[in-house]
Amino acid sequence: QVPLVESGGGLVQAGGSLRLSCAASLQTFSLYTMTWFRQAPGKEREFVAAVSGSGGSTNYADSVKGRFTISRDNAKNMVFLQMSSLRPEDTAVYDCAANRGALHSIVSRIAKTYRYWGRGTQVTVSS
Repeated sequence: QVPLVESGGGLVQAGGSLRLSCAASLQTFSLYTMTWFRQAPGKEREFVAAVSGSGGSTNYADSVKGRFTISRDNAKNMVFLQMSSLRPEDTAVYDCAANRGALHSIVSRIAKTYRYWGRGTQVTVSS
């Protein structure tokens, strides 16, 4: 019933790490660009990271570059977001999104272009 299901969220202290997972019930999963977005209370949804269908290309928001790593396992229909050096400003609900097609650096950052979304997983980073 839900094509994308996130897990792995939780509470972590600043400087800590967390790995998010997204399980995709999608036909021909390897043809989909997979993306993580996040939304903090009182703020707009923002792009975090994207990975191409093959896993060969990635794109990151400047705010997480060098700290977060997106990856995928097409054999398991899974996408991951490894988050390190977490900061309180990383606190948000993290959502996995999918769109069929190639990764484009500009289009992949636009939330309204994605057809499939998960329900989200809460990440809270304490100071």
